[in-house]
Amino acid sequence: MGSVSPQVPQKDMEGYYNLLQASSELESTLQQVTVPVSMQEVAGYIEKQVAYLSGGRGEDSSVIITLPECSAFSDIPEEALAKVLSYLTLIPRARQPGVKFIIILDRRLDTWTSIKTALARIAASFPGNLHLVLVLRPTSFFQRTVTDLGFRFSQEDFMLNMPVVMLSSVTDLLRYIDEKQLTSEFGGTLDYCHSDWIVLRTAIESFAVMVKDIAQMLQAFGTELAEMQLSEECNAIELLLLSHTEKYRRLKDAIRSVMREGRQLLSNLETSRKEGDSDTRWDITQDWDTMQRLLAQLKDMEISFDGFFDKHHLKLQQYLQLLRYEHSFQKLECSLEKLRAQERKIRVTGESMAQTEQTIKELDSLEKRAQEEMSLAQVLILHGHQLAAGHHYAMAMIIQRCNELRHQCDILTSTLTTKRNILKQVQTLLLRLEEAQCWCDDGAYLLANQQVDKFQSKEGAQTALRNIEKFQEGAPPLLSEGADVLFLEYESVLNPYLQDHIGKAFEKHSSVQALIQSRQNCLKKLADKHVRPVQLVAPRPENPPRSKSPLFSPKHDFNSSLKFTFDLPLPGKRASRKSPNSRKIEVIHDYQTQSCLPYSVDGEDGTDLLKRHVMNELIETERVYVEELLAVLLGYRAEMDNPSLASLLPTSLCNKRDVLFGNLPDIFNFHSSVFLQDLESCLDTPEAVGACFLKRKENFHLYECYCQNKPRSESLWRQFSDCLFFQECQKKLEHKLALDSYLLKPVQRLTKYQLLLKELLKYSSGCERISELQGALAAMLDLLKSVNDSMHQIAITGYEGDLGDLGRVLMQGSFSVWISHKKGPTRVKELARFKPMQRHLFLHEHALLFCKRREEHGENAEKTPSYSFKHCLKMSAVGITEKIKGDVKKFEIWYSGREEVYVIQAPTVEVKIAWLNEIRKILTNQQKLLKEDLCHSAAFSEQMQLSPTLSVSKQQSNSVPSVSSEGIESGHSSPDTLSCSTQHQRNRCSWPGTPYSVDICEGLEDWNGANGLSHLSDTEEEDAGHLFPGRYRAFADWQKNRSDNLIIKCGDVIQLQHEENYGQWLVKNLSRRQEGRIPTTNLQSILGDSIKIHSNRQGDPGNRRARKLSSP
Repeated sequence: MGSVSPQVPQKDMEGYYNLLQASSELESTLQQVTVPVSMQEVAGYIEKQVAYLSGGRGEDSSVIITLPECSAFSDIPEEALAKVLSYLTLIPRARQPGVKFIIILDRRLDTWTSIKTALARIAASFPGNLHLVLVLRPTSFFQRTVTDLGFRFSQEDFMLNMPVVMLSSVTDLLRYIDEKQLTSEFGGTLDYCHSDWIVLRTAIESFAVMVKDIAQMLQAFGTELAEMQLSEECNAIELLLLSHTEKYRRLKDAIRSVMREGRQLLSNLETSRKEGDSDTRWDITQDWDTMQRLLAQLKDMEISFDGFFDKHHLKLQQYLQLLRYEHSFQKLECSLEKLRAQERKIRVTGESMAQTEQTIKELDSLEKRAQEEMSLAQVLILHGHQLAAGHHYAMAMIIQRCNELRHQCDILTSTLTTKRNILKQVQTLLLRLEEAQCWCDDGAYLLANQQVDKFQSKEGAQTALRNIEKFQEGAPPLLSEGADVLFLEYESVLNPYLQDHIGKAFEKHSSVQALIQSRQNCLKKLADKHVRPVQLVAPRPENPPRSKSPLFSPKHDFNSSLKFTFDLPLPGKRASRKSPNSRKIEVIHDYQTQSCLPYSVDGEDGTDLLKRHVMNELIETERVYVEELLAVLLGYRAEMDNPSLASLLPTSLCNKRDVLFGNLPDIFNFHSSVFLQDLESCLDTPEAVGACFLKRKENFHLYECYCQNKPRSESLWRQFSDCLFFQECQKKLEHKLALDSYLLKPVQRLTKYQLLLKELLKYSSGCERISELQGALAAMLDLLKSVNDSMHQIAITGYEGDLGDLGRVLMQGSFSVWISHKKGPTRVKELARFKPMQRHLFLHEHALLFCKRREEHGENAEKTPSYSFKHCLKMSAVGITEKIKGDVKKFEIWYSGREEVYVIQAPTVEVKIAWLNEIRKILTNQQKLLKEDLCHSAAFSEQMQLSPTLSVSKQQSNSVPSVSSEGIESGHSSPDTLSCSTQHQRNRCSWPGTPYSVDICEGLEDWNGANGLSHLSDTEEEDAGHLFPGRYRAFADWQKNRSDNLIIKCGDVIQLQHEENYGQWLVKNLSRRQEGRIPTTNLQSILGDSIKIHSNRQGDPGNRRARKLSSP
């Protein structure tokens, strides 16, 4: 189907006409408020009170304009005076066309010349209908007289231009105008403030200008929307939406600002109107009416614009949705078409079984891709129905697209299913033909393996006949049915290749059957005879295997993998052919045994109901979990490749999809394709769910990888959580929670499994498969522990090697640690009295790591701590002391024969016991492996026919010390071994390292053959007085009289270095830091019982190794 342009929405012309009508009404109202001359043009002269409108009225409602005393009146330019008078007359005329005017010219303090000039300028500049000019003449005697004379002679001139009345005083003015219409300076009661009038007039004109600008902007924007041409690019429409929304927001802000100012102005007019009389404040009342009408019309125009914009914006959004939907549709349509093209390329030939199996694998891969594309199609169809349900203007087109997608998916599914059925039929046919070929081969072998010398007796011939008959009973049904039946059965999938295979198979069957028939006839004749026939060929039972017959040469085979080769011995060949069948029988037997197990019903309907309830919850929550994962993968992860959202996606986030989501696709594939189906199969038998968890135990290690990546994912999320891309995706998905909440779902789901298993286990007491449930629960708990430990392990920094080489993390936790170690011939003193170090220990299968926990603080700090690597102990050289006197929570870990001693204080006794048990398991396994190596060495020694003495020597040199089950309390809590009693030395649990380490091998070379081969039980009395290198405690004082001045006091710790040829030992006094030589006889008296203690220890080869390791 070709590309079709999306349907463009119809323009809302009705809304546009309503907007134009509201704008026209507003313009007509504005004409009543605005005048051609603005206050800004005449503000300077109005402020000087050259003339003003007091608001008073004369007869016939004539408007009074007052020209007060102004010394600079004659200096005002003609043009400026004309503008002032024009401005003052235009205001009343805008409200009331044809109104008359009365001018009050106040010249009581002026001269006749000024009056004459003013009247002349008024006559020349006044633009309105001048009804009367009332002049207050000067009050001084001289000027009044001059004025009377001047007016008398000039009266006719003025009266021709305008009616002028010369008044002597204010009292005369009251005869023409009521005192209520006059201000206080003329003896009236009218309240007028010139500055307030200026402010009010300025505000009215400013408001009118703003309203006019708003109306023009609304009309212009509406025209732009009505005449806009829409693009077919999503990015252009998105920018258009953003631009229109921003303009609309600015216009709304401007309208709200103008409305606030208008309401404030209306409130001020309302206050002025209420304070005065309606007869005297008629101009305020008219202004209030005009402003109220103006605000109402502005509100009507705003409502019309809102309606027009909302409809236009909605249709624009729907147009963008349609563009995106059309783009997704075209993309999916192209993908489905490619899949159909790939499906058409898959040819079902049936040339061979291998080729057919390869074709099935290709079809499986194609179906997997098709399933993914059809899942996307289903999502797009669902989205289309949602758009249609939202009254989209292109509803018919969207529904048509949905139907097309559904139709294409149905066609693809149907073609794939048909091709799979064909392939299955071809595979079944090839298997049956292969089975027939194998039966023919076995028949040929049977005939070839029957020896003629055994047929000479009647019994031998009958036995051979029975073997042949038994063999024929096992013939495949295909051969007995015949080729015609096979052609009819597989008529729908037959092709020249398959027909050729069938013909060859039956041709071979005919040949073998002919041989069998011939052999049977021969054997029947032999069985019927009572005398032994003459042997034609001497029997040679030791002959080599028979060569293959030309009848069964490879040229008759239809598959190269089914060639008949008789080059190997026949019994082996036969056994190799039968082995697959025997394996198949065992599998069938196991299956039948399991399926025939009786279903246990204990009669407790309540318990069964509870189990079903838990199982239903497990399945339903699993379905929801899979749906949520799919929503995240499609709504967020897939959208990162969406070109339409590329502008919202930060550049630095583009290539970090795998960091943000981790292996979430693998987790989804496992749960949706495998585990959910396993759970659904256990709906009727909840007890079988344990087997599902155990079967898929290895797959759950996907969560370990996911959790290890979680800190990186959270760090990335915190950096980009405010990104518009995520907000847009969340809006499209209509999720109430952000993405980080959904990325936490796998961790939450992992903890949920063990809770549901516990609940199910509670209701399954007495069930036959309770052990599987218990195993599943243990597996889930172990997985949680493993995940937790690995989360800590990945936070280790500073370790130069590969942590994976250390084996799996078994335990981890924080402890207080004291350390003491040797440095050359001396030893660091006991450190237990000092403040301990806080260390986080990681117990691996092959090593123990000491780390320091570090936590960062601040806004951008990581939530999880980090661990700085400090030290590593190989478990092959570690020993433990389980109990320390004075603190039940302490235990010792010593390294390389107590070269380094670590006193560990656990937070609780339970933690200590757990750690000791785990360390004991590691060391026990090492000891078992060591014993196995020794057994292999002993067996090798026997094969090499070594002498008994040499064998014993090898065995002793590689032996290990015995392990005590538990140590007793020591007299010291310090790791210092210098002050340890012999009882403490014996009570220490010695867990040696591998005997093949360099240190131990070098130590063993120092021992002579006699010492290495001796047993403590045989030479206990002889070794009791012997001295050996090592540390001892002196039991007597001794001082040498020679120049080296070696002094030994009772209680000193001395080190025996080595024995010299002339019967003396090189001795070092560690307590006094002195060195010298002492005769052997003197040493025996100095050491006393200490010699026996060391002799007892030296009798055990294992203790020798331990001692040699601790010696310098």
